[in-house]
Amino acid sequence: MIGLILNAFGNGLCITSNMGSGVWTAAAVNLNMWLGFNVGMILFVFGVANALTNLILIKKLDIKRFVVEILYILFFSYFVDIFTSLLTMAGVQHLPMLVRILVSFSGVVCFCVAISLYQRANIVMHPNDDTTNILRFLYLKGNSTAAQIIDFVPPVLIVAVSFVITHNIYAVNVGTLFSILLNGILIAESDKFIWPSLKHNFKTEDVQGG
Repeated sequence: MIGLILNAFGNGLCITSNMGSGVWTAAAVNLNMWLGFNVGMILFVFGVANALTNLILIKKLDIKRFVVEILYILFFSYFVDIFTSLLTMAGVQHLPMLVRILVSFSGVVCFCVAISLYQRANIVMHPNDDTTNILRFLYLKGNSTAAQIIDFVPPVLIVAVSFVITHNIYAVNVGTLFSILLNGILIAESDKFIWPSLKHNFKTEDVQGG
């Protein structure tokens, strides 16, 4: 629950600062501006797609995993909308640019800490973060940075296509660059320094088909 709320709050900070969001959130904001769909709904659709991708990556039909991840994104997308609305009402978007940059960076740090916590707990997490967890331990020998880079490819393509159509890019700024460069590093460092006694319990034999 701490991870869920911290993740949603971090995304809310990034969105309202308008100085750059995490790449998946930036993709959702750009689709919102292009197609008019609610950001929370787009994030939910992304989550469903991630959950289905996870079943492909683990090469077996894990219904419990799929259902739990869908439940997570239902709450996550709802809380992102709530925090975005509250922070907008608080006037975060009107703060000086330097302050908004720091707010955006803080948002990235918040959701990286959240990812670290619930990836280690390995009970329930956002399906996108389960994707990076699976890539990290099942395919990339524990390399969190490489897993994050691979995970960034689809949202970057979405932003690029949206730009071609609308001729504008939204929610992509210094905060996005900060996220792209440091996501994996921040998660790995959080593993060491934020609640260090909480260890990764991801077991490849639990997800591999056979």
